[in-house]
Amino acid sequence: MKKPSLSEIEQSLIEQLEQMGASVDFYKSLVSDYLFYEKQERKMQADIRKRGLTYMAVSAVGKEYEKDNPSVKQAYMYNKQKLQILKDLGLSTDKVKNLDDDEEL
Repeated sequence: MKKPSLSEIEQSLIEQLEQMGASVDFYKSLVSDYLFYEKQERKMQADIRKRGLTYMAVSAVGKEYEKDNPSVKQAYMYNKQKLQILKDLGLSTDKVKNLDDDEEL
């Protein structure tokens, strides 16, 4: 499944804020913060796909060893921040309208 673009995410979050009557500069700033964390998380995910959960590194004495990929931890932290921002904005997935519901009307 293809991820939505950053502009699609921004538009969706802004629309949800407008529907709640909360489209004010402070909340729009939090949307910008959310997009920043989304972009960073995507970079970490790309690095994980490229290098894996661990990778081989060389120690100071020249010995090769397996090292945890720091992008795993960073991706988790970025995702955690995104979830907190959604919570602060009063948005959650249970408030998202199901597209199939419209088709039945």
